[in-house]
Amino acid sequence: MTQIRRIQDAEVAGKRVLVRVDFNVPMKDGQVTDATRLVSAIPTIEHLTGAGAKVILLAHFGRPKGQRVAEMSLEPVAQPLADLLGVAVDFCTETTGDEALSAVADMQPGDVLLLENTRFHAGEEANDPAFAKDLADLGDIYVNDAFSAAHRAHASTEGVARLLPAYAGLAMQREIDHLVAALEAPERPVIALVGGAKVSTKLDLLKNLVKKVDILFVGGGMANTLLHAQGIRVGASLCEKDLVDTARAILATAEESGCRIMLPSDVVVAKEFKPNPETRLAAVNDVADDEMILDCGPATVVALAMAMEEAKTLIWNGPLGAFETPPFETATVAAAQQAATAVKERGLVAVAGGGDTVAALNQAGVSNDFSFISTAGGAFLEWMEGKALPGVGVLKDETGVAA
Repeated sequence: MTQIRRIQDAEVAGKRVLVRVDFNVPMKDGQVTDATRLVSAIPTIEHLTGAGAKVILLAHFGRPKGQRVAEMSLEPVAQPLADLLGVAVDFCTETTGDEALSAVADMQPGDVLLLENTRFHAGEEANDPAFAKDLADLGDIYVNDAFSAAHRAHASTEGVARLLPAYAGLAMQREIDHLVAALEAPERPVIALVGGAKVSTKLDLLKNLVKKVDILFVGGGMANTLLHAQGIRVGASLCEKDLVDTARAILATAEESGCRIMLPSDVVVAKEFKPNPETRLAAVNDVADDEMILDCGPATVVALAMAMEEAKTLIWNGPLGAFETPPFETATVAAAQQAATAVKERGLVAVAGGGDTVAALNQAGVSNDFSFISTAGGAFLEWMEGKALPGVGVLKDETGVAA
């Protein structure tokens, strides 16, 4: 079980609290076009300001590669954040140094200050100890509320946390608690749905999940590689034939671990990959040489629904077909709606993550019905792969400052 230090346990009144947030928000013409990540930081900021802390926000934006790039300044974020908080948010054009120290010195309890893009400094991504110390000089306490950046050992996510008492913010806590509930200490049986184009991009995920879950359904282009490894002809479908041995090893590990692998039994095929082509429903072993598998068929969806009925926990990463191209979203939408119904009617714990997954669940209209949907991208995937996340580890690492 992952035990982390939480801001609820910290004495913050009158303290300078450095808070690492994810403000890498979509922008157009200097305007924030999607404030989701700003909204996610609000509970932690309000918790701290309400307790009388001086809140100093650290964030990155884009990939300036250690250079000052005007278009990647965080200044346009300050006013939208202030509007959401209902209080003023001051902005400092520096991240460290005399100007930043002066801005912090002028703060009163309850004030909020946003510092400039941490990635304007080469020391950020290099996790340079000197830059981490410069950051630490600005605060008394460190809080990480950016799970999406926790897989990076950067100065603002890992280095500074070793120099100050370090805690997890409320958004970070929520993410970790749900992921722990899904994978580390789940209610069983656990079913995982993994889709996407290529097995090669999710090898570590599959290798970890077959040892952790009771049922693993593989869809999308990934399923074609596993079908091919079992001697099933997949026609002109996307298939990584060079990974046959790896696919067979995954299937063998699943059998040894008692994990039931589910693959499509019927499929929707077409000779052209374009919107609304002529399609055919086929048994999975009846795909012609010039046909591509582009979605799961209705019998597969029914079998998946029955498997979900057995489960108490669901983990989902990746669509079951080429969902962005109609009509190949059908299976993904149907499965998502069935999962949402199971959450509402019998308390299934359903946790999903990954960019395509979030888009697919939005398309199915069920995003608000899942127990938790992670927007953390790479950090979510690495957690599911069983990898240690530096930004999380330092919050529970005994070598850290805080006890």
